[in-house]
Amino acid sequence: MSNTFSRGDVERVARLARLELTGDEKDLFARQLAGILAYAEQIQRVPTEGVEPTSHAGDAAALREDTVVPSLPREESLAAAPDADPSAGLFKVPRVLA
Repeated sequence: MSNTFSRGDVERVARLARLELTGDEKDLFARQLAGILAYAEQIQRVPTEGVEPTSHAGDAAALREDTVVPSLPREESLAAAPDADPSAGLFKVPRVLA
C-alpha cells in the first residue's frame, strides 16, 4: 500500500462523489488521506501472531448479566410528556421523515 495520495486522486474521487472542491480543499484532503494511508500501513506492521481473534475490542468479562428491574410506570411517563395520548399509551414525537 502506498501512502501517497495525489491531488489527481482527490479530484477523481471528488468527481465520482459529485463533489465540487476548491484547490485548497483538494490539497488538504490529499494530505489528510495520505496520513490515513500511512496510519493504515503502520497498523498493518503490528505483530499479531499468536493473538486470539475476538468479536469485539472490549473485555467480555466486563459485561453484566441481564436482570429484570422495575421501570417507570407508563402512566407516570405519559403524564410528563407533552402531547401524549394516555388512552392509547402513546407519545407524540416530531416527524423526522418527510
